[in-house]
Amino acid sequence: MPSRLTIATILGVQAASAALFITQIVCSILGIAPFAWVVHELTEIAAVVGLILGAGMGALLLRRSHLRTQAAEARLRAASGAFMELLDERFAEWRLTPAERDVALFAIKGMSTSEIAGLRGVSEGTVKAQTAAIYRKAGVSGRPQLLSLFIEDLMAGPVLPGEAPAGQALAQSSGR
Repeated sequence: MPSRLTIATILGVQAASAALFITQIVCSILGIAPFAWVVHELTEIAAVVGLILGAGMGALLLRRSHLRTQAAEARLRAASGAFMELLDERFAEWRLTPAERDVALFAIKGMSTSEIAGLRGVSEGTVKAQTAAIYRKAGVSGRPQLLSLFIEDLMAGPVLPGEAPAGQALAQSSGR
């Protein structure tokens, strides 16, 4: 991100350049004696150069900002993709049925039992039975622990290339 000094400099140069043009116009309107021709021309050249530099620097900073935004969005997409891969891996390890996978995903997203039942078009009892099966297969006692498994894996991440995340190693060593 550009420093405050850089941004202040850009704005200062543009403001000073605009002030030079405005000063000349105001002097003409008020009938104040014009500057010598050389001073007048040098002032206009300086103002134009200042405005061009300010516009160029502004465009450069805007481009950098756009590139940073694109990079952040790419990292977010990668993280989202990594999270979905992690979910798929765990669901496969636990041998969840397609219905249990849906319920687990909705539960991780924070939906209530009644919301999940409504989305799936089944009774709340069915969803409760499916969540109980999910918790049993995952080796946890409830939704907070289920969610914490994924958070631990995401936070731990691989220490070295090709190394399993610490949370995954813990889950495998505890038989989950």
